[in-house]
Amino acid sequence: MSEKILVIAETKEGEIRNVSFEAIAAAKKIKPDGEVIGLVCADDDLENLAQELIYYGADRAITVKNDNLKSYTSEAFGQAVLAVVEHESPDGIIMGHTSIGKDLSPKLASKLESGLISDAIDIEIDGDQPVFIRPIYSGKAFEKKVITSGIPFITIRPNNIAALDRDDSRSGNINNVDVDIKDLRTIVKEVVRKTSEGVDLSEAKVIVAGGRGVKSADGFKPLYELAEVLGAAVGASRGACDADYCDYSLQIGQTGKVVTPDLYIAVGISGAIQHLAGMSNSKVIVAINKDPEANIFNIADYGIVGDLFEVIPMLIEEFKKVAVS
Repeated sequence: MSEKILVIAETKEGEIRNVSFEAIAAAKKIKPDGEVIGLVCADDDLENLAQELIYYGADRAITVKNDNLKSYTSEAFGQAVLAVVEHESPDGIIMGHTSIGKDLSPKLASKLESGLISDAIDIEIDGDQPVFIRPIYSGKAFEKKVITSGIPFITIRPNNIAALDRDDSRSGNINNVDVDIKDLRTIVKEVVRKTSEGVDLSEAKVIVAGGRGVKSADGFKPLYELAEVLGAAVGASRGACDADYCDYSLQIGQTGKVVTPDLYIAVGISGAIQHLAGMSNSKVIVAINKDPEANIFNIADYGIVGDLFEVIPMLIEEFKKVAVS
């Protein structure tokens, strides 16, 4: 019997998050000949969500439908996942290293008495043993870890393990598991979102981030315009958030979100070590700052020394020309 890897999918606004597809690719990397089972928990439209997991590589999918799964709580989702784990007895569990993953995975690992490796950015295979690579010391070094006993439980950082190509010809069984979710101490009545609509910051391929150098909340307006042209997300340094230029939901850094986009444009950001911890592993970094001695230039692949209020409008115009052509 082939080994089974359970991928816990995460949804946002009725759609599967991209990191869940990346988790399926990670499962295939760990056990190329194993069975990958996608799990989606929600209160509605589960058939379409489960089918998406199969299109992206899952061999079959399991759904858990319950009114208590409309909004995330660790109690409700924990009960749902544990019921599926008990039913399936998987040989490994993978999910995204998101805010939900950070909250749910240690609780599940404790219940299952399994080892947990969080925030993995790559997987190597040594014989039959998967080796997981994760950053430490705010990204200054990397460690390799293995799980020697129990069910391996892994969370992967978004944008590091490429998802498989979508294949609409794939098919697989979709089974619903009834779970009696009860004794909840927390019930979400309403979710009020402060963040603006647009690209999810943690999964964005391109990010335009502003620091104290933008000088005000109005100073972020050109950044939003540039982001719109590039199809990018907007982020910020803690300094910009502390100065009330933007909401803390945009904060990138050691005490904010950790991101790994293909392109990171740092605008008016000096490059404090706390901020670098959240974005230094970006594939290409472009820094725009009027101070040629700013620390951000030490890690940037490309640097522009100049006034951001002059540089950003020029970039917007040039990118618009490229988009048209």
